Amino acid sequence: MEKLDLPESEWRRRLTPVQYHVLREAGTERAFSGHFTDNKADGIYRCAGCGNPLFDSDDKYDSGSGWPSFTRPLSEEAVTNHEDLTHGMRRVETRCAVCDGHLGHVFPDGPPPTGLRFCMNSVALDFKARSAG
Repeated sequence: MEKLDLPESEWRRRLTPVQYHVLREAGTERAFSGHFTDNKADGIYRCAGCGNPLFDSDDKYDSGSGWPSFTRPLSEEAVTNHEDLTHGMRRVETRCAVCDGHLGHVFPDGPPPTGLRFCMNSVALDFKARSAG
């Protein structure tokens, strides 16, 4: 997978201020404010920064957390996970493997089959519906 490395000025040009804050500064949108939290459409969630395919709607579930949640990424190569010790907590941050954009965090409290909850920010995602037929 080829990496996308852009100067911060280009990221600021491409992204909205909220997207920039989340994807480039590891911010978090408010719970229950994201436009994909309740999305039930069939398709693929992509990185809002670079378009990298990240998650399949078949793996999305309602975690009750207020953020779109998935049991697994589309592929192991789609995301990278990193230790996050900010805010006095020990968490695992999930980033896009192509542009290194902050997507959210993964927690070990999800449903089967993985037991994981990839808790993502809606503003870090784009959605492409699967075409019928």
